[in-house]
Amino acid sequence: MATDMQVEARALGDPTRHKIFRYIVDAERPVGVAELTEYVKLNHNAVRQHLAVLKAANLVVEELESRERPGRPRLLYSLHPEAAGSWGTPGAYAWLAGLLSDAVRRGLRARQIGRQDGHRRAAEMAGSSDPADLLEEEMSRRGFRPIRTDKGRRVDFVLGRCPFADVASQDPETVCQLHLGLAEGLAEGLGGLRVERLTVKNARRGGCRLVVDRVPPDATST
Repeated sequence: MATDMQVEARALGDPTRHKIFRYIVDAERPVGVAELTEYVKLNHNAVRQHLAVLKAANLVVEELESRERPGRPRLLYSLHPEAAGSWGTPGAYAWLAGLLSDAVRRGLRARQIGRQDGHRRAAEMAGSSDPADLLEEEMSRRGFRPIRTDKGRRVDFVLGRCPFADVASQDPETVCQLHLGLAEGLAEGLGGLRVERLTVKNARRGGCRLVVDRVPPDATST
């Protein structure tokens, strides 16, 4: 059976497909088919076929554009979170290193710097969507593979993967506290949610559990 790396290598072995992949990576924002068509000078169908291969190899993710203006939403493509750090792409560890460096420089604990980054990210995401949906989307974007269960006001997320398993297995206190702070900052910034607890498991096997509660807007600050 082919490994994930072999599947990815085959997908990127085609020069045009590799060119499309690099454009998506370098854009650092979701990219539409029309933009890619103009870039590689191929028809839409050919570009869509290349994108289908990249998507099947878990190199890119496909999402439907969120838009309020008239017209059919576009399909947009961005780097798959679990492909970050491979094939010359920016890695999640760069984000982690930046936060921890900032924490040391400012004399903050990992949980504090995580909460601040959560607030920053929540401000970028704020909208009319369900805050639990936005929290789930952010965890997916960061590569945690969340599995969600709603139980009344309680929302449970079992994290199927730790994107920082190598570091977390050596220093779980720092990395897991940063993740807890990030979840708390997101919940506070998005509103309507409060983190109840994070239950930590083996970083290499996954299975950590994040529990959040839905709360009235006027109760989130108490």
